[in-house]
Amino acid sequence: MIRRPPRILVSNDDGINAVGIKTLERIAHAVSDDVWVVAPESNQSGAAHSLTLSRPLRVRRHGERHYSVDGTPTDCVLIALQRIIEDQRVDLVLSGINHGANLGEDVTYSGTVAAAMEATLFKVPAIAMSQVCASRQHIRWPTAERFAPEVIDRLLSVPWRPDVLVNVNFPDLDADEVRGMRVTAQGKRKIGDTLLERFDPRGEPYLWIGALREDTAPGAGTDLAAIAAGYVSITPVHLDMTHHGSLVELRALLEGASGTA
Repeated sequence: MIRRPPRILVSNDDGINAVGIKTLERIAHAVSDDVWVVAPESNQSGAAHSLTLSRPLRVRRHGERHYSVDGTPTDCVLIALQRIIEDQRVDLVLSGINHGANLGEDVTYSGTVAAAMEATLFKVPAIAMSQVCASRQHIRWPTAERFAPEVIDRLLSVPWRPDVLVNVNFPDLDADEVRGMRVTAQGKRKIGDTLLERFDPRGEPYLWIGALREDTAPGAGTDLAAIAAGYVSITPVHLDMTHHGSLVELRALLEGASGTA
């Protein structure tokens, strides 16, 4: 629980100039006057939790407490926490607001969620935020701006587990139409089921990863179901991906077979 105005780091995967990060920065300033922005120089959607290891990274200062990194969202958070912000510990990382949903298995691909993951590895509380939209030409940013401050305020009022981040999605509705908030489990859907094959102007073939699989029957209590019903979805995400239910069975099968004690 944070009892003083928090130091907040804002990042994203859509890039330093995205509308969503400017919206999130306004939201952060409603919570605290100690807000830093460190975001990718260009769009890094789908970068997942990747680090740039094969080349040097460049940091550019855009103004007081505003920086970009020519790398991934993970690079941005790591560099911000390790180099850019050194005089005082960051209390909260806010990532987003992504223009589009991060629901179900999206979290494994999402650079928005990855920025929050990196913060969590540094034991800094982190919230990933996304605005669901049917069209990139019509994104309901005011909906996120209405509900995000309350989500942040409530989450900061309780003790925070060090190995958990929070993934928030706002429904594709006007703010007055949103029915409330729901704490949800991660649903199941798969991105990129459709592969489109086309030819470039030189006649060379290429593949384009296409649309999401349709969410025909989202499971009860999931993020997908909450969004479909018009609620803000709030999902705790645990970084320990061990399937503990399989440990006993696999130990008996493999350790016993190998003769190890």
